[in-house]
Amino acid sequence: MVAILMMARTLALRLHFLNHLDDKVLSSLKTCAGKRLSSTGLRTSTVCFPTCSSLSPRGVCTTERDPMFLVAGSVHPYQKVFPSGSGLSLLHHLTSDEDHTFMKRLASCTSSQQVLRLLRSYPLLSGAAAASILHRLADLEQDSACGFWKPQILLSDAGLNKLCQTLEHDSAKLQDEVLVKALLGCTRLYLDPQSRLVLRLVFECQKRLNLEQLSVEALCGLSRALFALEGPNSGMIKQAMSQLQNKDTAQWNTAELVAVYSMLATGLGEDRCYLELLNEMNAQALQLVHQMGPVAISEILGALFKLRHKEALPLVIALCKQAVHHVQNFADPELTVVLSALMHYGHSDHFLVEALERHVPKIAFTAHAETVTKVMQFFRRWRILSPPVFNAVAESFVYRAEEYSTWQVSQQIAALGVLGYLPPDAGRLFRKVESVLHARFSQFQPRALLDLLYACTLLQRYPLNFVSKVFSPYFMQQLQGEEGSGIDHRVLAQLTQLYMTVKLECPFYDGPRLSPKFQVKSFLASGQSLETPVELNFYNAVKSALVDLLGAQSYFASRVLTPYCYTLDIEIKLDEEGYVLPASHTDEVHKRIALCIDGSKRFAANAEKLLGKEAIKQRHLRILGYEVVQISYYEFEKLKDKKEVVEYLHKKIFPHSYRLSW
Repeated sequence: MVAILMMARTLALRLHFLNHLDDKVLSSLKTCAGKRLSSTGLRTSTVCFPTCSSLSPRGVCTTERDPMFLVAGSVHPYQKVFPSGSGLSLLHHLTSDEDHTFMKRLASCTSSQQVLRLLRSYPLLSGAAAASILHRLADLEQDSACGFWKPQILLSDAGLNKLCQTLEHDSAKLQDEVLVKALLGCTRLYLDPQSRLVLRLVFECQKRLNLEQLSVEALCGLSRALFALEGPNSGMIKQAMSQLQNKDTAQWNTAELVAVYSMLATGLGEDRCYLELLNEMNAQALQLVHQMGPVAISEILGALFKLRHKEALPLVIALCKQAVHHVQNFADPELTVVLSALMHYGHSDHFLVEALERHVPKIAFTAHAETVTKVMQFFRRWRILSPPVFNAVAESFVYRAEEYSTWQVSQQIAALGVLGYLPPDAGRLFRKVESVLHARFSQFQPRALLDLLYACTLLQRYPLNFVSKVFSPYFMQQLQGEEGSGIDHRVLAQLTQLYMTVKLECPFYDGPRLSPKFQVKSFLASGQSLETPVELNFYNAVKSALVDLLGAQSYFASRVLTPYCYTLDIEIKLDEEGYVLPASHTDEVHKRIALCIDGSKRFAANAEKLLGKEAIKQRHLRILGYEVVQISYYEFEKLKDKKEVVEYLHKKIFPHSYRLSW
């Protein structure tokens, strides 16, 4: 029998074979399977079951795992640790208070060691509690700060071995949901697909699946586990998904919807698979969205984000509105997911912004680093100037900067640069930034470093010791290596403007120069540009009035590319006596007036404040000798007719002249 089973190299064949064995033969196979052959490094194997499985990429013979994850195999076989018959049954009926107390203590564990100590202190456990232990260990093992670096330590724990033995022994008696949860916990711990425990649990799940009585949540958990074991082409997955699709989505509750969304997001819903099911779920979710709490909102938005489901925008908008009521209740990871999804779908909400402005200052010093960073990215993405949020984050940065990754440091300061906002205690903030640069300069990725230094110059802060290093050939080689196929235009434009800023605003700078081959000719380009293109309707209205003011279109030039990479919306030339020259004149030009026709996209979305990139442009033009005249949309919108527009332009361009025509 053992020889036959060894020849069955796929999980499906082994399950088919096991299905025809009586308990006595199966027991003998378990004993054989439990005998340890070897356990070297991270690879383990058993006598009866080959570990090189064509079934799953998770097979330990073909995949080197990060040591923080559990490794498949029997480091200490159950029979070796515990004599036969000493296993503990999971059918003890704990009181609800006992079960609740255990679950509460389990959730409070912050390391795998604590979980194992808790396990040893509870001789009696329910099946649900046992499965929960596997999941809590998986949660902690995925965090290298908490989990074991040597998985052999975890697998050799006597209590965990006993728990696994008991799950295997009592698998037929477990409730459907508990059985599926236990199997899913095994996959999350990366246990060997050929181990006795996993095979026994899958075998039992197949029997339950054949009865077609599994709940929606059980089918989802089973599909997730099988996807991890066998991939999307598993016959059992197809069977489970068929049963799921035959259920009436209009009758599903929030918990069932969340389970299916999460299951599809693990990979089963890729390439627009099960699109019809997904659309039906979206319709039902819209009906229930008003009932959803923070966990459901986060799970569904996170799933839609992973699935890149374009048709879900109405649901996303509804979830965003519901999220407003729960901002203060979101856990840090949940809020991070919500903001990431909303940025992906290009949606924001005025009430959500207000809720964040009330909530973020309260958590800036305690929230997860990634959550604080995501909040700053969110406000940057929508050009929202929020002094309450920015001030709180800037203040917390002074005390928490060491907790942040270099990328997070870069992103937080970049948000301030984009909005052109200096917090009240900017001196302390930038001293801390400089301290981080000194301490961790070598840890910064080239793009993150460039974004950080560029943001500093937008805010008129010049860490020259570090700016000079980005112009070195070594840094350019690093940048080219990171970019791969070549440095894109925006990065080259940032380098060019950074170099120009140093030369114009720090005349004492005498460091390395940026090679001409890395300098761009224009900051205006398609896609992400360092200049915001002029709004066409606004531009045409100004141009029409300007013709009336100057007498002809020949007296001004439009969209002029200067030798300094900036593009002028309109340029007017004056001679020494202040008279307007034709745009074609190149001689006897005494003054050049640069009209900046600043539409709403050049300002913060919620304030009459220029964005950082527009402010630095006007600053540089003034240093270069241009007289900058700003025509802002919020002033222009107040004008009632063309006559008022002409008078307005006259006062802006020629404030000391009383002529209205030439």
